Amino acid sequence: MNYDASIDAAIQKLHDEGRYRTFIDIERTRGNFPHAVWTRPDGTESPVTVWCGNDYLGMGQNPVVIAAMQEAVERTGAGSGGTRNISGTTVYHKRLEAELADLHRKESALLFTSAYIANDATLSTLPKIFPGLIIYSDSLNHASMIEGVRRNGGAKRIFRHNDVAHLRELLQADDPALPKLIAFESVYSMDGDFGPIAEICDLAEEFGALTYIDEVHAVGMYGPRGGGVTELDGLADRIDIINGTLAKAYGVMGGYIAASAKMCDAVRSYAPGFIFTTSLPPSVAAGAAASVRHLKTAQELRDRHQTQARILKTRLKGMGLPFIDHGSHIVPVHVGDPVHCKMLSDMLLEDFGIYVQPINFPTVPRGTERLRFTPSPVHGPREMDALVHALDTLWSHCALNRAEMIA
Repeated sequence: MNYDASIDAAIQKLHDEGRYRTFIDIERTRGNFPHAVWTRPDGTESPVTVWCGNDYLGMGQNPVVIAAMQEAVERTGAGSGGTRNISGTTVYHKRLEAELADLHRKESALLFTSAYIANDATLSTLPKIFPGLIIYSDSLNHASMIEGVRRNGGAKRIFRHNDVAHLRELLQADDPALPKLIAFESVYSMDGDFGPIAEICDLAEEFGALTYIDEVHAVGMYGPRGGGVTELDGLADRIDIINGTLAKAYGVMGGYIAASAKMCDAVRSYAPGFIFTTSLPPSVAAGAAASVRHLKTAQELRDRHQTQARILKTRLKGMGLPFIDHGSHIVPVHVGDPVHCKMLSDMLLEDFGIYVQPINFPTVPRGTERLRFTPSPVHGPREMDALVHALDTLWSHCALNRAEMIA
């Protein structure tokens, strides 16, 4: 067996399909985000403006967060020293979990190293807690949710994206006596559309199902305290398990679930992804807690974030660009071809100092490749003007005409 040849063939396939992922080497400058420094492959450096980051509110640069992390490092050192069960639970982890439980008005919260792990570990563990569990999963759920459902060994049903009627059909077809759980998202990250939370909660109550929602792209940014779309719509009390992240709006790292004390205790006790993973460094937990606490009273930051998203969408619409608008802060510009998408990304970086990563299959279906922009409160008029000018130039004058780009 020629293993190297197999590796070469697998990598070459990605190149041939235009799906090979290039990691751009950037260095964020404290206090200057979204501006950063790009180190080219030849070692030279160029300034860039980041337009695809998940630090949606710039909290990774916030002095309150940085001070909390520095204080924790000075007091405790770098790492946690172990898993949560073996010396890795500190006052910082407990304070963060208390902040998160309060954020969602739940009895308890459970901290993981990432929201991916939180989804995977929780969804793959629930059938151990509820034997015979059937999970009903939205077809566009995040890869971490799909993986958790796939690995749990239990029954699963996939309902068409946001199709409540199809979900009802699936629920009606199953034994009423079996335990059930509906897993879905509040904001879907690739199109920026919202899940029908109230309608799904109605179905869950009718059929005796638990509800599990991923609020990763909503926590910190929606709701009067940043509790997500469930808080904004007054529905958090109808959700049994809320999943969220600390790596996007909160600007740090980590993931969590918020639920009843019994639910969190059961997941904590049965999930290998929690039991056998070294806990987050205390400094990260401290920074995240400071960020969550700060955003509970920072509505003006959420307002500015939404304003910047509206401005960008208005300007793209005026240019006639094919962007997707479902009313959220996520602004995907449709390209529809992986090679063209990568080419546009490269030209924006090389010629205009604008960094936006191409989004290709398998993150999105083939034929829906896109550039996904994430405007933030720290993208000001100067940055907005530069982006709009660059996009207008490329769409109008580059070798590809618009028809080719959206074909």
